Amino acid sequence: MPLLSDTMKEGVIAEWHKKVGDTVKSDDVIADVETDKATMEVMPYVDGTLLYIGVEKGKGVPVNGIMAIIGKPGEDFQAILDADKNNAPKPAAEATPAPQTAAAPAAPVAAAPAPAQQAPPVAQPVSNNTDERLKASPLAKKLAEEKGVDINNVKGSGDNGRVIKRDVDSYTPAAAPQAAKSAPVAQYQPVGAEGYTDAPLSQIRKIIAQKLSGSLFSAPHFYLTMSITMDKAMDARKAINDISPVKVSFNDLVIKACAMALRRHPEINSSWMGDFIRQNHHIHIGTAVSVDEGLIVPVIKFADQKSLSQIADEAKSLIDKARSKKITPPEFSGNTFTISNLGMMDIDEFTAIINPPDSCILAVGKIAPTPVVENGAVVIRQIMKITLSCDHRVVDGAVGSKFLQTLKAHLENPVTMLA
Repeated sequence: MPLLSDTMKEGVIAEWHKKVGDTVKSDDVIADVETDKATMEVMPYVDGTLLYIGVEKGKGVPVNGIMAIIGKPGEDFQAILDADKNNAPKPAAEATPAPQTAAAPAAPVAAAPAPAQQAPPVAQPVSNNTDERLKASPLAKKLAEEKGVDINNVKGSGDNGRVIKRDVDSYTPAAAPQAAKSAPVAQYQPVGAEGYTDAPLSQIRKIIAQKLSGSLFSAPHFYLTMSITMDKAMDARKAINDISPVKVSFNDLVIKACAMALRRHPEINSSWMGDFIRQNHHIHIGTAVSVDEGLIVPVIKFADQKSLSQIADEAKSLIDKARSKKITPPEFSGNTFTISNLGMMDIDEFTAIINPPDSCILAVGKIAPTPVVENGAVVIRQIMKITLSCDHRVVDGAVGSKFLQTLKAHLENPVTMLA
């Protein structure tokens, strides 16, 4: 297993393109190997017959471990395996677990909704008269009037049903009829069942977890946010693309502006080395790119010395290589500063974790029309928010702020990048 990146410990076989007994040439791709940064093609460098495959697809091989043996047909290779087993330290290569899906119990049968309750019968007022003549004593009538009682609703206990004083005194109005209760909501019955899928970790995802958790918990981060007015940058980009041989993106403008600002503020272009700080004289800017397995950071080297068209052309080529798994280790290593741009994903602003060995990373949000106050009047400007994450062991707040001021000046007046 060759060393395919500077941080690689082992490679996982993503795919075998040859089988035992096949004739191979030195420039044949025999396997795809997934490293901690990318999936890369492996060639044998010699002609011969594939005699032995040491590990199946999906399993790992430590660097310099035996992944295959190529030789002459019928050649005895057991001595090679014995020597490797007896002499070479061989870390255990764990098989990547296959995705598992939790078994789901049978879905319960949905219960029928409970029937609606019937409304109680409405109480009817009691009346002791069926004709127009009311049988009530004058005292009862007067008392009912004083109490606000409808004497027609009072049942009389006197002769022939005549209403008397004690009937009014003991009268209790019938309770007002209540509105019918609404039917209860039918109880929800889930259609499916709880479940989950376990996905194996790719080598890239493992190294992202190791590097960024180490960065966040070891480097004391602080964050500086600034708003950039991009109206002139938008006009400049349109004019540039009218004559440029390649399309220049807003991210290309940010790369160029950062490179020129780093030239003015070399403290940002530095690395924490434990017992000293390394200030880099070269400016290599990495740009985070999303791939299926996670993130990879192609690097534009000597970005301060390149034109916008050269940056745009190189960035497009590197991004295409990263997404097609054709990128090589020199193309995704050596960064001294990193940019993470989520503006195209409609993100307003965010903070990013520093990408070692850098001391800073710039998080770039979307460009959006925003009301701002200029000379006492409200106007609409195209605003982009950026946030600089800084390692406080290397960069102080004032240093980071001065860098952002220079970056702002370049982006708000792009002609300064062409001088």
